[in-house]
Parts: sequence; C-alpha cells; structure tokens
Amino acid sequence: MDGHKPLWVPTQTQINDSLVWQFMTYVSKKYEYPMKGYAELYEWSVQEKEKFWSSVWDFGGVVGEKGKKILVNGDDIERAVWFPEAQLNFAENLLRQRTDTPAIYFQAEDRITSELSWKQLYDQVASVAEWLKSAGVVRGDRVAGLLPNMAETIVAMLASASLGAVWTSTSPDFGKESVIDRFGQTTPKILFTVDGYFYNGKVIDIRQKVSGIIKELPTIEQTVVVRLAGVEGDLPGLEWSEVLSKAGKEEIDFQPMGFNDPIYILYSSGTTGKPKCITHKIGGVLLQHLKELQLQSDVRKGDRIFYFTTCGWMMWNWLVSGLACGATLVLYDGSPFYPDGNVLWDYAERVGATLFGTSAKYIDTLKKQGIRPKDNHALSSLRTVCSTGSVLVPESFDFVYEAVKEDICLASISGGTDIVSCFVLG
Repeated sequence: MDGHKPLWVPTQTQINDSLVWQFMTYVSKKYEYPMKGYAELYEWSVQEKEKFWSSVWDFGGVVGEKGKKILVNGDDIERAVWFPEAQLNFAENLLRQRTDTPAIYFQAEDRITSELSWKQLYDQVASVAEWLKSAGVVRGDRVAGLLPNMAETIVAMLASASLGAVWTSTSPDFGKESVIDRFGQTTPKILFTVDGYFYNGKVIDIRQKVSGIIKELPTIEQTVVVRLAGVEGDLPGLEWSEVLSKAGKEEIDFQPMGFNDPIYILYSSGTTGKPKCITHKIGGVLLQHLKELQLQSDVRKGDRIFYFTTCGWMMWNWLVSGLACGATLVLYDGSPFYPDGNVLWDYAERVGATLFGTSAKYIDTLKKQGIRPKDNHALSSLRTVCSTGSVLVPESFDFVYEAVKEDICLASISGGTDIVSCFVLG
C-alpha cells in the first residue's frame, strides 16, 4: 500500500461469512480448483467461463431447466449463445418465498409508509397476472409502467413476467413527449400509472399528462391507475383495487421461457435524437444480477437492501433482482432531503437496512450540510454503502467512514443501461 493505510479491511470472520468466499469454497470442491482469494476466482471465471456461469446458476439456486449445453459458438462474440436449451421464468425466480416476513418496504416522503409480506406479494402478483391474462396479454406483449419506485410497480412487473410479457417503465416525472418517445416505440398493450406523486412536500398531479399520453399511444388497450397521491378526479381506466380484486389462482401458472427471450426494454438518455430501445434477456439479467448482488455486493437471504432510484433508471431493475436472493427490498419515492437530510437514514434505521445505495452527489450534499448519520442513528445492520452516478471523490470516502460508519464496505460502483448491470462493483 506504499505506506497508505486502507480505509477498511474486513475481519477474517467477515470474509468467511461472505457469499463470494462461500462461492469460492463451492467451486474449489466441485472442480478441484483451489482458490485462495479473489484474484484466482477472477482468473478462473475468465478461463473457464462455461463452468463459472453454470456455477452461478447452481449457487444462486435458479429455478428452471438448465439444459446440457452452456455455450454455443463461444469463440465468436457475435454468434455466441448462452444456455440455448434452458427454460425458466423470471418472476418465478423472484417469488420463491411465501412467508409472512416482509418482502417490500415502501415510503413516500413523510406521507406514506407500507410493507408487503412475501405471501402478500405472491398473492397480488397472482391476481394481477390473472387480470392481465383476461385482458388478452400473452407471451411477448409489452406492458408499461409510468410509476414511482413502489410495491405496485414490482407487482405489475412480476405479473407481466409470469406470463412471458416484456416490461418497460419510465418515471412519472418525465415530460409527456419524453414518455411518448419511449413507449411509442415499444407499443405497450397495457399501461400502469399513478394519479400523481410527492416531491419536496408537494403533490404533483399527472392526470392531465397521462390522459394526453393515452390519446397519442393507440396500442394501449387498458390503463390501470394506482391512487398514490389521492388527487380528486377521474382518469380513464381501471383502479388498481379493481385489478387486485380479480381472484388469482393459488399457484401462479409461470410461463416457461427461453434463456434468451426478452424480459425488459430500457431506454438510452435521448441526448442524440429519440431515446434508443435496449432489450434485455431473461436469463442474462437474472444470472448477471445474481452474480453482482450475491458475489460482489454480498446480498444474502434476509438482508434488507435500499437503493435511491426511479423506474426510469437501470438501478431499479438491479434492485428488484434482490428478491431472487431472498432479500427484502426497501423502496423510497420522493426527495432525499424532505423534510430534512435525515429522512433516508431514519428509514434505513427503522427497517434495519444492510445495503444503502445512493449517489456521489448525495454524499457530497450530506457533507456540505453537516449531516452526520452516525451521530443520531443506530446503523448496526448496515454492512455496505454503494455510490454511483459519478465518481466518488477521496474526500467523500473519508466522510462516509468518519460520519456514517467505520466498519463498512464502501463501494464506488459504475454501470449502464446498455448492460442493465455494473462495469465496476465492490
């Protein structure tokens, strides 16, 4: 280290308890390939890529048929096909539990707090899937969400995925033309939306915008309205409560899908003309996210993971995959500084967050405002802080260890919409 002291070094117990260490132990035994550290694991993952990704499938407990072939045309990146025989369903892999413990926490500024158990989540997905089926949604159809980062968004996405439909979403703070530029290309059959949302203590009514969007998107056959803001007045379509009242089957009929069938359509920023549509595949998203969440972010069953994100950003898709790890999702919508800069840390303390995801800008703002979470919050559960959006400067690293928590893994991460995952992780 050239005389420099590391900011944080895990104890041997922390290393042994980590999922990446358990994965290395698993691989070492299965393939008789001894690994002493991360460098050996990295080298093996590159040299033995078929064994590596097959092991990620097994270690992550993927529900589905893997097939015998792992990779076809592996030496030709343009013609390579992963898991060509595999059959799985994305939603089934995120709904493995049906217990009464929390699956999702939600908070909208100081207005709303709620939670959903694993059993309630499964039952709601079953009801919405049954309604979607009755509305004519079939494999390959697109279902869109103009929704905040809330539980209903995840329910709608999982219900769509259970049928083999493709999910696409944007944030309700996007302008009308921005939404039309995106959904106009993906031609959704169903639109889920809210009546409005909260930001900085204000109610933002989007009913007029939604009505305009529906008029200009002729492919939308049905609209479902989630009454988040509770603004008075009608919107065309069904109420979320009406859709939930549709009795779902006790067991969801998960549609078996190919590994390389689509699950999400995301969009580029639109800085050079219209936003570009980027389609992501079921198996690739699931395996990549299991690898990143379990092996590089140490997300374990029973953990409670938070990321400050909207549904117009790929970090929402990344966060949702935490369900496949058996982790509880901690969702927040609104300003991170309303009513004050402690709101997210109050929330993290209340639910016992184990991973706290935010931006470099947020950390810098905390520092400038003199907010020191560790002085008035019990963050004993917190093991990891992730920062993205821009590079975390050295002073911000120092600030987190000094003002948030000393014994923590702080990761400045970087990813992209084009891979719906990360280039750089912890």
